[in-house]
Amino acid sequence: MLTSITFQNTLGVFGAVHQSGATVRSQVEPLLRELNITAVKTGMLPTAEIVVEVARLVREADLPAPVVDPVMSSTSGAKLISDDAFLALKSELLPLARLVTPNIPEAERLTGLRIDSTDGMHRAAQAVRELGVRAVLIKGGHLKEQKPAEAVDILDNEGKVTVFRGEWIDLAQARGTGCTLSAAIAACLGKGMSLDDSVRAAKEYVTAAINKTKA
Repeated sequence: MLTSITFQNTLGVFGAVHQSGATVRSQVEPLLRELNITAVKTGMLPTAEIVVEVARLVREADLPAPVVDPVMSSTSGAKLISDDAFLALKSELLPLARLVTPNIPEAERLTGLRIDSTDGMHRAAQAVRELGVRAVLIKGGHLKEQKPAEAVDILDNEGKVTVFRGEWIDLAQARGTGCTLSAAIAACLGKGMSLDDSVRAAKEYVTAAINKTKA
């Protein structure tokens, strides 16, 4: 579903026109009438109206618990969520989520914690779960201490912590890797895979795609 029409290129985001809650619902309802929905993933939810409508759809249609990518800003720094929408995201949508996938800056905003180490990532993951989330994957691509050796992501799944380590790829022009990762996780969950296996498979998929682009 389309929540916002953005005006952008590889250099930045230059504006956006947001959809209403009603138009978001109108996009989803035809799919509910025809298809058996096995996975849900959210991305940019710019207004509180949209956040509340998405949460209402998840509850009313008894949809699978969503993978929530808490998109807050673009790579170029443009703000992609209003303050009211951020509060609604925390109170309305995160408690419904199967998994939330913040990067370091997003996890810092969600928790109010400063994250400058893998220990900080562990603490932040627990703090995000305390918001009512079943599981959180803290993506460590913005963590400076690990570069250029490896990328570290931390999954806290209802208190069970798994650390994923992999190659850190310096590809500044890459866009949408976080969105692709969360979508791939949702797709794997929709196929009946466990959360750990879904994250592992999604990371392998995104890494292969980045390496292909790099080549």
